[in-house]
Amino acid sequence: MAQTDEKHEILGVGAGLAGAIALESGPELGDIEVKARGYWEQVWRRFRRDKIAIGGGVTIIVLLFAGFIGAPIAQHFLHHGPNDQFYTALTPLGAPIGPFSHVSNGVGGTTYLLLGADSTLGRDEFLRLLYGARISFEVAVLATIGSISIGVLLGSIAGYFRGWVDTIVSRITEITMAFPALLFIIALASTVGDSINNITFGGIIGPGVFTLFVVFSAFGWFYPARIIRAVVLSLREKEFIEAARMTGSSDLRIIRSHILPHLVAPITVYSTLSVAGFILGEAGLSFLGVGIKQPTASWGNLLGVAPDYYTVQPWLMVWPGLAVLITTLAFNLLGDGLRDAFDPRATH
Repeated sequence: MAQTDEKHEILGVGAGLAGAIALESGPELGDIEVKARGYWEQVWRRFRRDKIAIGGGVTIIVLLFAGFIGAPIAQHFLHHGPNDQFYTALTPLGAPIGPFSHVSNGVGGTTYLLLGADSTLGRDEFLRLLYGARISFEVAVLATIGSISIGVLLGSIAGYFRGWVDTIVSRITEITMAFPALLFIIALASTVGDSINNITFGGIIGPGVFTLFVVFSAFGWFYPARIIRAVVLSLREKEFIEAARMTGSSDLRIIRSHILPHLVAPITVYSTLSVAGFILGEAGLSFLGVGIKQPTASWGNLLGVAPDYYTVQPWLMVWPGLAVLITTLAFNLLGDGLRDAFDPRATH
């Protein structure tokens, strides 16, 4: 009698009928062990095959480590801070010195400036880049949380209840989209900006971060609101929502237990792309002088100082420019990979 080797094969949850036929067929088609994969397991399998997206995620982790852990470590070994000024860190022509330079620390010794000085004030460009990463990430992550929270709340309410609720939310969304946000930010910075900038919650966040968090949250929620509204409008007509209504579930329970879990994918994908957008927004506003103010370091105000020396020290534009480019590219690649992983039509 021929010995039949047992065949093991893992089938996805969508292979219900094929799996049932294979199981009932017995030795004719081979004994098949069926293991159903859950939704999140399939998402992870699709995502881990995207090496570019994984590379983007690793890059983000490295940048987070550099800003929040590496910066204090570097400050400890260099024996100076990002705001310490070295007035001897100048070339004979009065320009900031270049990378890999030693300068006098004013107490009879020398200190090392890995990437040179940031300006004629002689501050360490390397340390300011690291601490600038912390500020940029704080602004981007907090603004993403704030804008996504408002957008999901209003978009879910508008899409689920429709009618006059949808009309009111839609009109508020359109007004927010048409509002000149940049003029508001400039007016805010010139009036109460200094007092709001000093809100740091005991040093947990940097100076100026709270101001940009409020501004970006107030003017950045309408895109996620429109996305979530469209998704909820489609979900509320599904059979499982009708079944939940027939069993007597309240609107709040339906939104919390049946609709919100289906919003995880669009929220996750949009959040990664939103962080990249807010990093660019912070850099742009700080470059214009209405974002993070000196002497607090951020990639934006480092770029704002650099044009003053672009003819003699062009590298001052290169370092913060590369930091912004690499970070936003990494978040965009991660977002693209997550979008493909959450897509059930992607190949297994």
